[in-house]
Amino acid sequence: MIQLLFLVLFAEAAVAFLMAIKVGPLRDLAMKGVDGMKSGRGPATVKTLACTMAVILASSVYSLLRIQGRGARLGGNVSPMDQVLWRTHLLEASLIGYTLFLAILIDRLHHYLKKLILLRKTVATSREETERLQNENRTLRESEVKASAELKKIQSELATFNEKLQKVKNESLEHERRAVTAEAHVAALQKQSEELLLEYDRVLEDNQMLQAQVLSCRE
Repeated sequence: MIQLLFLVLFAEAAVAFLMAIKVGPLRDLAMKGVDGMKSGRGPATVKTLACTMAVILASSVYSLLRIQGRGARLGGNVSPMDQVLWRTHLLEASLIGYTLFLAILIDRLHHYLKKLILLRKTVATSREETERLQNENRTLRESEVKASAELKKIQSELATFNEKLQKVKNESLEHERRAVTAEAHVAALQKQSEELLLEYDRVLEDNQMLQAQVLSCRE
């Protein structure tokens, strides 16, 4: 029994050491072993062993107290057999206590290491997400700069177009003014032409009348 307890104690100490200090891939092997013990029927088996060892621990402590009580009743005189039994029970109780303590320690180490691994994965994912967002932000800033430059170019072209449009409007107004002036001039010329035609008709009538008078005088 004591040899088995020593073997279990050394095995637990080795597992706790490997989980506490990373030595190559041994920590991963230890974690996988503990994972295997916590999966399937492992938890039930571990609980059964822990309860059995707790019962043995209680029995050893009870035997220690009983031997001490018997020695007290005998006035402190303890037989060599009781001394051997007392030391044996003390060793068993100590080994079982250390074994249970290491089992609890391994369980807590495994729990916190799993959390640590999960946190590291989360941090790595968050870092990748942050880098991706930073790259997207950088790309957006570059696009914003390009869009701003393009907008300035468009605004400059629009200002030039507005200037040309204003110039065309001014030229159109000038053409309209000239057209109005030309129309007025044409109307004046038409009026003058009509007056000249009337004057021509009058002169023609006068000429005909004079010719008629001349002919009558000759006769």
